[in-house]
Amino acid sequence: MNTLAFLGTQELIIVAVIALVLFGGNQIPKLARNLGKAQKELQRGLAEGQAEADDQSKAQQEKDQE
Repeated sequence: MNTLAFLGTQELIIVAVIALVLFGGNQIPKLARNLGKAQKELQRGLAEGQAEADDQSKAQQEKDQE
């Protein structure tokens, strides 16, 4: 699932230039690193939430079967 699939090459170049102008060359790696950490944390939280939902669903099904 590629979320940037709707962006073409020209659009990506424009976004990169705007990011470079706004944040400067030194801040881009820090920004990318922080975005990566935030994405991992979000995915971890979503996985934990899904696991909790699955556990609750199983518990409810077991309770209903009794």
